[in-house]
Amino acid sequence: MRKKSSPGGYPGAISDNGNDPAYMSLALREAGYAADKDEVPVGAVIAYRGRVIARAHNQVEMLKDPTAHAEMIAITQAAAALGNKWLSECVMYVTIEPCSMCAGALVLARVARVVYGAADPKTGACGSVLDIVNHGTLNHRIAVTAGILADECAMLLSDFFQNKRRAGKK
Repeated sequence: MRKKSSPGGYPGAISDNGNDPAYMSLALREAGYAADKDEVPVGAVIAYRGRVIARAHNQVEMLKDPTAHAEMIAITQAAAALGNKWLSECVMYVTIEPCSMCAGALVLARVARVVYGAADPKTGACGSVLDIVNHGTLNHRIAVTAGILADECAMLLSDFFQNKRRAGKK
C-alpha cells in the first residue's frame, strides 16, 4: 500500500481508523454491479463521519453519458445527502485512481481524502499521470491513500477487459 498525504482536508475526515479496506470492499461491490451491466467495473463510495452517504458505479454505457463515472455520480449523491456542495469532511473510496474529470470534481467539491485501489498509469490524476488533487495553483488539496485492496481492484478490471477482448474475437 502506498500512502501519499497532503495539507488538504480535515484531520478527523482523513484518519482511516482502519476502515479503509471495509469501505473499499463496498466500492468493489459497486464495481461488480457495473461489470454485471457490461460497464467498465469502477465503483465508488463516499463516507462522512464514519457512515456511507453515497455509493455508485459506472453508468456511462447505460446513460450514454461520458461523464457518468462512479465518482461523479457519488459526488452528486453525497452533496444531495448533506444538502451542501462542499464535501469537506468526506472521504471518497474508488476502485481505480480517478481520471482528470473526476479529480477536478473532487477538488471542486473539496473532498478531504481520496482512497483508491488500483493505480491508472494511462489516465490517473491523483499522482500517476497528473496530480490534479494536489496541484499547487488550485484552492484545495486532497489527501490521497493509494493501493487499498489494489490486487482485487486491478483483477476486476483486468478480467473485464480480457473478457471483452475474447468476446470481440468470436
